[in-house]
Amino acid sequence: MDTKCFVVGLFLVLSYSVKGQSPNRDVETFIPEAEQDQSLAQVAPDESPKEEGVAPTTDDSSHDVAPSHPPPDKDLTTSVPSSTDTNNGNSQDVTSNRNFKLQKIGRSGKYLSSYGPDYDPMTSNVAPPDHDQRGYSDLPYTITEARLAEIRKIFMYPYYNEGGNADNEGDYQKEIQASTPQVHKNFNFQLPFFGFRYNYTRVSLHGYLEFSDPPSNYYYPLVFPVKDWPKKNDPAFIGIFFSKCRIGNRRDGEVDPRQPGVYFRLERDLRTRQDRLGVELRERLKWDIREGVIGSDSFNPKHAVIATWKNVSFNGGFGNALFTTNTFQMVLATDEVFTYAMFNYLNLDWTSHTEAGGDTIRGEGGVTAYVGFNGGNGTRSYEYKPYSQESVIRDLTATGYANGFKGRHIFRIDENILLGSCNKDIDGANLPLVFAPESGNMLGGTVVNITGPCFRPDDQIRCKFDVANEVPGYVVDRNRAICVQPMLYAEGWVNLQIARNSEPFKWKGKYYVESPSTASQKIYFRDMKIHERSPSEIRITWEKQNLTTNENANIRMSLWGYRETTIRPTFVYITDIAENIQNSGEYTIIPSQFRTRTNEFLTDMKFGFLQINLTESIKVNTYSQTQRSIDVTPLVWSRPIPLGWYFQFQWENMYGKNWPKFLCDDWLRTDRYLKNFAHELPQCPCTVQQALADRGRFMPDFDCDKDTNPICYYNNQALHCVKTGAPTLEGSEQQCCYDKNGYLMLSYDQQWGSSPRRCHNLGKMPYNEATKVPTLSQWFNDMVPKYLCCLWQEEQSVGCETLRFERRPTQDCVAYQAPGVAGVYGDPHFVTFDDVEYTFNGKGEFVLVKSRTQTDNLEVQGRFEQMDQNAYGEVRATQLTSVVARGNGTIAVEVRKRPMEARWRYRLDVIADGRRLYFDRPSLKFQHFQGVTIYTPTYVLNQSEVIIMFDNGAGVEVLDNQGYMTARVYLPWSFINKTVGLFGNWSFNMEDDFTLPDGSKVSIASNINDMERVYNDFGTKWMIDDVLDPLKGRALFHREFGKTSSHYNNKTFKPQFLMTPEDIIPANRSDQIARTYEICTTRMYECYYDYAMTLNRDLAHFTQNYKATIYQLKETTRTKIVSCGVLETPRFGRKSTFLFIPGTKVTFECNQDFVLVGDPRRECLADGTWNIPDYGYTECLRQQEYSQRQAGFASGITLAVVIPLILVFIYLAFLFLKKKQQEREEEQLQDKQYEETKRRAQEAATRKLTTADDYNTDEEDNDSNNTGVAKSKY
Repeated sequence: MDTKCFVVGLFLVLSYSVKGQSPNRDVETFIPEAEQDQSLAQVAPDESPKEEGVAPTTDDSSHDVAPSHPPPDKDLTTSVPSSTDTNNGNSQDVTSNRNFKLQKIGRSGKYLSSYGPDYDPMTSNVAPPDHDQRGYSDLPYTITEARLAEIRKIFMYPYYNEGGNADNEGDYQKEIQASTPQVHKNFNFQLPFFGFRYNYTRVSLHGYLEFSDPPSNYYYPLVFPVKDWPKKNDPAFIGIFFSKCRIGNRRDGEVDPRQPGVYFRLERDLRTRQDRLGVELRERLKWDIREGVIGSDSFNPKHAVIATWKNVSFNGGFGNALFTTNTFQMVLATDEVFTYAMFNYLNLDWTSHTEAGGDTIRGEGGVTAYVGFNGGNGTRSYEYKPYSQESVIRDLTATGYANGFKGRHIFRIDENILLGSCNKDIDGANLPLVFAPESGNMLGGTVVNITGPCFRPDDQIRCKFDVANEVPGYVVDRNRAICVQPMLYAEGWVNLQIARNSEPFKWKGKYYVESPSTASQKIYFRDMKIHERSPSEIRITWEKQNLTTNENANIRMSLWGYRETTIRPTFVYITDIAENIQNSGEYTIIPSQFRTRTNEFLTDMKFGFLQINLTESIKVNTYSQTQRSIDVTPLVWSRPIPLGWYFQFQWENMYGKNWPKFLCDDWLRTDRYLKNFAHELPQCPCTVQQALADRGRFMPDFDCDKDTNPICYYNNQALHCVKTGAPTLEGSEQQCCYDKNGYLMLSYDQQWGSSPRRCHNLGKMPYNEATKVPTLSQWFNDMVPKYLCCLWQEEQSVGCETLRFERRPTQDCVAYQAPGVAGVYGDPHFVTFDDVEYTFNGKGEFVLVKSRTQTDNLEVQGRFEQMDQNAYGEVRATQLTSVVARGNGTIAVEVRKRPMEARWRYRLDVIADGRRLYFDRPSLKFQHFQGVTIYTPTYVLNQSEVIIMFDNGAGVEVLDNQGYMTARVYLPWSFINKTVGLFGNWSFNMEDDFTLPDGSKVSIASNINDMERVYNDFGTKWMIDDVLDPLKGRALFHREFGKTSSHYNNKTFKPQFLMTPEDIIPANRSDQIARTYEICTTRMYECYYDYAMTLNRDLAHFTQNYKATIYQLKETTRTKIVSCGVLETPRFGRKSTFLFIPGTKVTFECNQDFVLVGDPRRECLADGTWNIPDYGYTECLRQQEYSQRQAGFASGITLAVVIPLILVFIYLAFLFLKKKQQEREEEQLQDKQYEETKRRAQEAATRKLTTADDYNTDEEDNDSNNTGVAKSKY
């Protein structure tokens, strides 16, 4: 009987061919259009492809270039070739072409109804035995390279109409008929799809797999999500050809004996399967997906679903319409984290059913089938344009080009829908570009795989990253091109654009540039010797698979350096460290080998990077006729490292043994010429609790994080460090570190203390100027001096103390001002900045905080939606479901709660600049936009906590627990008396918290029974919409699928205003009333209300928790920490404690051979000052210096006593001499007077005698006697 059927079938084929008619499109094996070896599965597969809002992979085994050949798996014993570019649009005559395989079943080419030696599960219509699939086969099956190449040339995946089960019907779904168009199937595994996970599906005759109930009727054209959800059902589905179908007939001359209808096959646990079908299906799927979707190189399928619609016709057709049929197949593969969908369109003869406007004969016209995906529950959808519901839907059989096949289209569908195939039929100015990896090191070298336009072999590709110069791209195949990222002076999200030939840049995406200090680490140092001044050896390791899987490949290790000698910084090659060494993944650098190296013009390089790249480039095969292959050189970079180990010998020759001192002094001289920056920085909090509570200004420091990096090399003995999240106007950064007591560590006390930095790690625009380059400028200006002055010298050297005390001193916390905190939680309850508590159950979008000034602009808005029903019906209360914020001219950042069923991987959606962001890789934990930084704590892996920091110091924190959100806003004191909204006016006065948009005030709630007045007179006044209101602004939320503010706002909604359980819960449910008081142990009215309304214990629990946290934060921020400020540790000495709070008593001690001088103890007083020293300034002196000082002191005392005595003696002697002098002068004066009198008397006497001689010569003798008598009288 079988032989007769085969002969008849073959005769029909021959007669059909002889008549010269067109070949049958249902043939599944085709002649390749051009055979080629695409041995490179992915060029840069370390991360998932990047499209607008596409989630990245969580696999962080990142590498810039993939191996030249797919790595062999444990279950694959031979190397794997890629698929052949096969053209199913050029089917060959089944008899005239000798290469054609008639759905080959072994060598005979027959359809077997039994299992023989020629049985081939990939081409047979008979399913393999069940016991084989359960792993009961005798020997494990091993696939060969040739076999894998053979089965990958087949277009359709296997589906069977015989065998496999007791009914001997294979995969055929006989239950699916016109009256019962779908059947339920359990997966028994998790299938991630559009953020949700499903363990079941419904297979529909109408061309889709469904996961939830559809609406009662559809209107054409179809629009998803259903806008009226939840009033109308919004189904989740994967639609390969969503249209009303019916089972058709096989056409005349069709060779395939399988009957028309729907086939469904489930293959589980492929990773452990050893039977032939399991191994072949796993390997075929693995390599079809790895080569079909960029960024999927590590994907290893675990489970698979194969659904086939064979010869389905359109609903409503007449007569021979049953012979107008379509055949298509959906293949799903998942590892329960990532999911890929493959659409194989074998034949499309009709496009529309009659209800959609199609004609009744050919199924043409009207609205064509829907092709795409819908997340359901009013979430998201993806319509595959330009084919879905368009007349060009027939082109699905001639496009796609996945794995080289026309008619094959591949998607990644687990979180977002990512197209893996090119699209040649769309045009526009901003076409979506899909690429992987989505991020790369700023230093360059990342090879980016790109999918977007359909590439022709000789296309000239131009790539443009940010504002850098264009770089050439290279075509790999029709679906993929590659671009090598150049070095970029930028960080964060930048534009990536490509153009073909002379076309404009119209294919665009967003590419994340990682700063060198936060980029994925790919070169590791086994110890800290790289930081030493003169290490004997440096051992490094790297993941060798990041470069190539070729065990015999050689690598080159080179050293690069950075400097800022002019306004334009330079990043230059220094030397080769090693050449032509084996790619073993480890190497030991011996610094002494570089003793004789001379780099005359590069000795000013103080830090740099190691680079490792292949010695010989990898050749990537292309399908260009002129360039059969291109050379790609993969490379990896280290984190920034000091270069003392390399330049030490050259510096020693130049500056002597103490070269660190010379270099430190040189740096100090240079830094003194630069502008002071510390005055712009915010003050450090005094305690680590305050630092953790200041979410608007401080974020964890990468180098010292208590949660993920407690090593703290630069801040030894620190418990935790924080730094400012955004650069100041001058581009500087504040760092605050805390010791094990939780208090601020000061650089005045130790070299490990907190240190302000001239340059922020994020840099500052424009990034290509000195002091503004991300990471590099900070290392050049702030990290290098740590080595030169402190780490490579003694802590108490002059250079280190100058750095610590003068150039980078810690700013104490005396003037620190903690932020104000306000929050919302529960269903929902508010606590304002001034501690007003109230409940407001508005339904819609409202203003939480709005700044009333332009200098400190801030807008924070919240969306509140109605609670889900409880066991007794509607709940007339709302909850917070989304928060959006915007600062001074920044983008709007929205944090949105995900549906309860879509929280298995991410708890919150973060939307910035219109795109979804993901924080599941270390290099993307902190993402910076102009004026705003968004991050999730390093310990949070499920995106359940998101913090938004604005450059004006404001912060927004959003948390999710069990689907219940809370939002808290942190504001610095510059916002005092400048805020309005539901969080009130922050003025330290409760009475003005209920300020309306027009400035008028409403009295605050006096008790819990006053909530209706609060609702009507205050809360609803702050509702906003998409129209700009000059007093309230406009809604900032990201709009999707036509959901505007009017979709959420409900001004007529009346919540439950009664607040006590007895008033809310009917009296006949006394057990629920009693349970309310059992659960709410804190006696909070908010907890009573939330449980009474929802009967949800989780909500009640988190209401208590969220409120307690808000008040704990308020207490932390309001607790005044009195600080006595800096008390310097004496040089060559130490302090008994580094505390600076009142009551602290500090004792000073000196090192050996040093003597303490001054007050040995000081005390911090209650008024925040250190006591006045009794014995003067405390210092430590060397013994010799102390002795000299003591000798000098003794001499001083001696001189202080003797010199005054000498001076007194001199003074007395002076007085004595002066008196004697006066006496002598008086005697001399008397003698002089006597002589003068005598002289005058003699002259008078002489005159007399002369007169007498002239007149009395006769009495001469008498006169002589008289004269003698006269003389005797004298």
